[in-house]
Amino acid sequence: MILSGLDKECAAGIVAPCFREVFTKIKASPPNYTYLQFMTPGVLAQSVMFVAIFYGITIVWERDLGILNKLLASPAPRSAIVIGKTLSAGLRGVFQAIMVVILALILQVKISFNPLHLLGVLIIVILLGMTFASLSLTIASFFKTRERVMGIGQALTMPLFFASSAIYPISVMPTWIKAIATINPLSYIVDALRRMLLADTLPPLLSPPIYWLLSCRRRSWLQQPV
Repeated sequence: MILSGLDKECAAGIVAPCFREVFTKIKASPPNYTYLQFMTPGVLAQSVMFVAIFYGITIVWERDLGILNKLLASPAPRSAIVIGKTLSAGLRGVFQAIMVVILALILQVKISFNPLHLLGVLIIVILLGMTFASLSLTIASFFKTRERVMGIGQALTMPLFFASSAIYPISVMPTWIKAIATINPLSYIVDALRRMLLADTLPPLLSPPIYWLLSCRRRSWLQQPV
């Protein structure tokens, strides 16, 4: 509980300067989009990431109940347990994305319904959910309590989200936040979602966010963090 509280205070201390310095510089909506259009892909990525990053809590719960020991004693390889858990998080992320898209339509946000664009969004959402679920499972393999896993998840997701291009353009950020956003993988994921949901042209299939997500998935399968 103490670690969880410290993580929350640390995350709040990182996020607060981002809000203070960036929002004082925003004068108008980003070019070519309304602000709701610009923010929709960021909210979509946030909803998927926030659910997936706490998926490791289920491993802690199953370990406490003895379910995990039974799974490990079965003939199934450990990688199958990891893949099953992460795929479950990815599919749940699809339902999160559908809810965000429905809400965007209710708010009259114009998005692209090109089948190729929607397929690209689906692939990225599943990979995004699986990647952060893998990270959560890795954290849960080191920390044995639900409170610590939740606290560390919050400490990771808040800086990742607010120091990215999810809710404001990188161009209006202060220099020090812009440097963080440039190397923040969530910025590239949101950019890919934004191009597919809002733009008329489909970005290259193996763009930087796809490379990053696939490489993270490959490393997580090799590590088998259970």
